[in-house]
Amino acid sequence: MKVTIIGTGYVGLTTAVTLAYIGHKVVGVEKDREKLKLIQSFKSPIYEPGLEELMELSKDNLSFTDDPVPSVSDSEVVMIAVGTPSKPNGQTDLRDVETAAREIAEGLFEGRTYTLVIKSTVPIGTNRRVAYIVEQVINAKSKNNIKVNVASNPEFLREGSAIKDMLYPDRIVVGSRESESVDILRRLYRPILEQTFEPPPFLPRPEGYDLPPFITTDPISAEMIKYAANAFLAMKISFINEIASLCEKVGADVTEVARGIGLDPRIGSRFLEAGLGWGGSCFPKDTAALVAMGKELSCPMRLVETTREVNYRQRERAVERLQEILKGVRGRIIGILGLAFKPGTDDVRDSPSIDIIHMLLQREAHVRVNDPVAMENAKKVLEGLEVEFLDDPYEMAKGADALLLVTAWPQYRKLSLRRLASVMRTPILFDGRNFFEPEEVRKAGFVYLGVGR
Repeated sequence: MKVTIIGTGYVGLTTAVTLAYIGHKVVGVEKDREKLKLIQSFKSPIYEPGLEELMELSKDNLSFTDDPVPSVSDSEVVMIAVGTPSKPNGQTDLRDVETAAREIAEGLFEGRTYTLVIKSTVPIGTNRRVAYIVEQVINAKSKNNIKVNVASNPEFLREGSAIKDMLYPDRIVVGSRESESVDILRRLYRPILEQTFEPPPFLPRPEGYDLPPFITTDPISAEMIKYAANAFLAMKISFINEIASLCEKVGADVTEVARGIGLDPRIGSRFLEAGLGWGGSCFPKDTAALVAMGKELSCPMRLVETTREVNYRQRERAVERLQEILKGVRGRIIGILGLAFKPGTDDVRDSPSIDIIHMLLQREAHVRVNDPVAMENAKKVLEGLEVEFLDDPYEMAKGADALLLVTAWPQYRKLSLRRLASVMRTPILFDGRNFFEPEEVRKAGFVYLGVGR
């Protein structure tokens, strides 16, 4: 099939590359000239394991442009995958989605039927709004006999494992009122639904992986599925973090508590890892949007509101605990291990480390930081602040009063804890992800602090 994807961010680029890999002819539309130049040479502008390798394998079916009109006119499926940032009040900014809808409508040919897919995470009712915008442009241009079926097809990609999530998904959700567009999207995803594609050499099919369900529903329900899924996962993390705080008070170990409750199949063990909370581009934005929608419709999202409050409190609590053990952080040297909001990505959007750095600087601590891949993105976000960026964790630890592990990069597991402790002024390790074994850390000479331990 011929597919055009408007927007080549995390979602758009991953979707474009993966659809090209399974055999479709895909054109990605990108307006940023520097980014366009990079992806036209099949280089990824983002750190995402396997993405650049898959671009190379897919390049015969993959092209990129800054002009959507020529490719849209010849496509069976057109996807909108542009960014949907939050407004200050938490509502979703749909300007890029609406601009994309108008540009798509400009490129539609008379006498053709198109399936317009909304891949971006959008507020409830956006499907209707996009359909109206397209219809208005078509009418204004006096185009005749054009049929546009608008469908919702939310993404469930995790940064750091986006290729895996695309090729071996838990489910594929399509929301549409036209059976024609449902059939087209079933055709689009058939190689994934039936797992008939040849797995890429670097990402074999998971052992025991079953065929994914193809869920068809109405557009409103499809839009809500995305928000509800992310809100529930965020709530699960905040729940275990709240339990962790109580564990610290009573002397329980939250890792044991999580193991004990996670074995209940009604609960499950995933997303029960206590730590410094969630960040990134999805959970913060989607929970804020859900809260804003609830206020708009006089249906308060109390659990989601509290989920967000508990999450931010974890960051404040980390700084408070450093204050307690150091008897104040003013003038202290604090080393931060990890800047990305999670391992496997260079994304620092709403990363706990960024907030913690700001809090430490406000309290006049000296901050040093290290991350395997996210340093450059963090430098942009922290520009103008007195933060020392060091490529060598051991150099960062020299003379430091405490280390705070924020991102559970596997590279950090290979560090010599004894060597780190030996060069510090006061060997304190705050393990913000319960990443290390406490006894191992203590034997290396550290005072160990965990979350809920």
